[in-house]
Amino acid sequence: MLAFILRRLIQAVIVMVTVAFISFMLFQYVGDPVVFLLGQDATPEQIRELRASLGLDKPFFIQFWHFLVNAAQGEFGLSLRQGAKVSRLIAERFPATLELALVAAVLALAIGVPMGVYAALKRGTFTSQLFMTLSLLGVSLPTFLIGILLILVFAVTLGWFPSFGRGEVVQMGWWSTGLLKAKGWHHITLPAITLAIFQLTLIMRLVRAEMLEVLRTDYIKFARARGLSNRAIHFGHALKNTLVPVMTITGLQLGGLIAFAIITETVFQWPGMGLLFIQAVTFADIPVMAAYLCLIALIFVVINLVVDLLYFAVDPRLRVGKAGGH
Repeated sequence: MLAFILRRLIQAVIVMVTVAFISFMLFQYVGDPVVFLLGQDATPEQIRELRASLGLDKPFFIQFWHFLVNAAQGEFGLSLRQGAKVSRLIAERFPATLELALVAAVLALAIGVPMGVYAALKRGTFTSQLFMTLSLLGVSLPTFLIGILLILVFAVTLGWFPSFGRGEVVQMGWWSTGLLKAKGWHHITLPAITLAIFQLTLIMRLVRAEMLEVLRTDYIKFARARGLSNRAIHFGHALKNTLVPVMTITGLQLGGLIAFAIITETVFQWPGMGLLFIQAVTFADIPVMAAYLCLIALIFVVINLVVDLLYFAVDPRLRVGKAGGH
């Protein structure tokens, strides 16, 4: 188990260093930050002084080392567009994105898993076929189109939900949340549904496929031969083993929800990291772009590590295989 953790940690470090190198290259090839800070009318002396103060006159690998050290401390300099520390901007926007991703993930799991189980156990029925048709639509439709349609129907036509913004939030230290206010839930409903639809359909189809596969295995046939009830077979044996691969996919999808909430946040003007990143791309705000890439990579690495450990703990075949290999 210790060797497994160490191996995963080494892989995580390699991935993070690689992503940090890619982020650092943005500073080299996507414009000159000195020009952004001083403007086009700066004198050569001003440019030289600022480059020296920022350490941009040093050799490439020394600059990269300084970037790694600062990134490890969560420091990415100042935003070229807003003139504020990038770490503060990320800290202000991160709660909104995480809140949206978690609500969307809970919706996707709470609806997708039961739908997948039903579609597997009631295969061929009208409701099961309807679920599969809806899931195909959910996978096929672009996220921005789903968001626009929801705004058109539920915000513009019916007026049930607001079409943009986060609503009232409660500040708890540096963390902010809208889930403690009714208006916060009112504002997050449409964005969360928009972000959850693709994940929901993916989870439903995955659960259905895995459930059908498990129901054909020998131990399920043996359980039926022992006279166990359908409830015990379906939910005590089949579903438990179905959720092992689903847990892996769901963990990675949570990282995907955080990383790819950009479109949803843009459509609903949700004040999260995705909207901040879009604004940074528009204005070539390189420090914000680099910080976003590093943070998303860190989230994926941490989630992947946690999922691997959970998978190792839940599936006894992995532990037996490791023990047999040693």
